[in-house]
Amino acid sequence: MAERKINGVVKQVLELGPTVAFFLIYLRIKEDTFTIAGTEYSGFIIAALVFVPILLAAMAVLWWLTGTISRMQVFTAFMVIFFGGLTAWFNDERFFKMKTSIVYGCLAALLGIGLLRGQSWLEFVMGEVLPMQRTGWMILTRRLCAMFVALALANEVIWRTMSTDTWVKLETFAMPAALMLFLWWQIFALQRFLIEPGDAAGKDGE
Repeated sequence: MAERKINGVVKQVLELGPTVAFFLIYLRIKEDTFTIAGTEYSGFIIAALVFVPILLAAMAVLWWLTGTISRMQVFTAFMVIFFGGLTAWFNDERFFKMKTSIVYGCLAALLGIGLLRGQSWLEFVMGEVLPMQRTGWMILTRRLCAMFVALALANEVIWRTMSTDTWVKLETFAMPAALMLFLWWQIFALQRFLIEPGDAAGKDGE
């Protein structure tokens, strides 16, 4: 099914809104404790659990409006549900924090497997959105693979050595911003490999 176009602002709100909502809820209840079925939970864990239905609701609305959900969104939702469940079951916020490392690590591993096979699986996912020569895709895939590894390692250092407050702020804003800036930098750096509309063929550059 072809994706239906929607307002760009609406799409951004649906994609980024749940993360911002988690941050705001955490700020509101971070000092509180909640007793559920005889077990005490910190404000962080409650915020993490509330984040799950908010994310699923946003994905459902996005699917209803566009008619499609990306593999990345499905994967992220699965990880959030799985680690959110572990966080609640063991009453241990570390599971939710390590989720970020595992997501970035899995993405790096997938791209790395493709590279070992001489393929850019990133091109398979984004090729229609960003027409580019194969050489460009291979370069971008190698660099993005390294970036995902760096983010996974950074998350491990942050949640293991810094406060929960610091982790929430960096995970909510700094890491996504770093990834976005990195991607924009790469798009400009790889301009010579982009295929303009009307180009006869996507031959590799020198």
